[in-house]
Amino acid sequence: MNISSRLSRSDNGLVASPLSSVADAQPPLSYAQWVRQALADRAEAFVLFDSSVDEPKALLQQTIREGFADGFSDRYTSAFVSGNPYVLKALSRRYDVPQDHILTTSAATTAIALVYRAYVSEGEHILVETPRFDLLATTALDMGIEVEDFQRTGQDYAINIDDLRARIRPDTRLIVLSDLHNPSGMLLDSATLTELAELARTYGLKIVVDEVYGDYADSARPRSAVHYSSDFIAINSLTKIYGLSSLRCGWILGTPEALAPVREVAGRYDFTTSNLSHAVAALVLEADDTYDAYRRQVMAQTRPVMAKFFDLWHSEGLIEGQMPEHGCICFPKLTGIDDTIAFSDWLAKTHNVRVAPGEYFGAAGSVRIGFAKDITGMTAALERMTHGLRQYRHV
Repeated sequence: MNISSRLSRSDNGLVASPLSSVADAQPPLSYAQWVRQALADRAEAFVLFDSSVDEPKALLQQTIREGFADGFSDRYTSAFVSGNPYVLKALSRRYDVPQDHILTTSAATTAIALVYRAYVSEGEHILVETPRFDLLATTALDMGIEVEDFQRTGQDYAINIDDLRARIRPDTRLIVLSDLHNPSGMLLDSATLTELAELARTYGLKIVVDEVYGDYADSARPRSAVHYSSDFIAINSLTKIYGLSSLRCGWILGTPEALAPVREVAGRYDFTTSNLSHAVAALVLEADDTYDAYRRQVMAQTRPVMAKFFDLWHSEGLIEGQMPEHGCICFPKLTGIDDTIAFSDWLAKTHNVRVAPGEYFGAAGSVRIGFAKDITGMTAALERMTHGLRQYRHV
């Protein structure tokens, strides 16, 4: 049964309105807070919740050494007024959009906040997918925006367009979703994106698409959602596709008209872009073939291992769900386990493995697993998790 919920703030954090069940209530910590606490509590546990490839330190070192071999690279220039021009040029080539269709930011999370500030006033309404990355909702709630869930359902976490249409109100300003879907890793098909574009046109909305995992789909997803409609606004960064969160380089794609209010807000609020970080980001993006090859090599090693364990757990009745065809994350539902915060804590204490509880994505009973990890350590961790899944039902 799908239950719609509206979220609000209380002195103790997120609470669910009477429209949602007890099971839908948010856990007491944000996902970011949970990650910090999890790492502090059991530093020795193998982390299976990381959701990107490991930072390519050797490759990054080579890029920086070559780029700055003769002193400061000419890529080192002001990013303050209109963005680093070399980053813009590289992104224009990569995503096949004109440079005036790109706004660079200090991170994808900054980009989300800028879009919300630009398009939604306090008290107005947005529709946000669930399960979801929690910041898609909490960022809005912190601004006094009303957030209503729409469910992504089935093993492929599809979007029911009719259900979504029924939730649109006169004060609905945005529909917010991710593709690849976070936490499941599932890819939206072209038909759904086309239907979303028509929905946006009909109701005068913008569709915000978090595309931070989109590049993992490669040829299966050759274009950004912005190519489907001028009502799409896409958000991305270097963090997930290359593991380069240290560069704090994000971007927003959209038509000049769609980006105009966001640029105005960015001019007032976004003062954190680093000239040095974006100079290095330019060098990385100009060598994106090399960094894409690194990501693909990692996934070619780790995906078959994850798929093997996923199939094993399925065959033993330990999980439900579907392994995504793309990306570096999966989101199995654990059979007979409703409290996945408790399971994650138990697994860390007894088997030294950490997985991300589904409660932090709005789906208690599931766990998010990241599998773009060192193959040896990841294989051992998945073996220990297998033992844990078999044992936990008897605990």
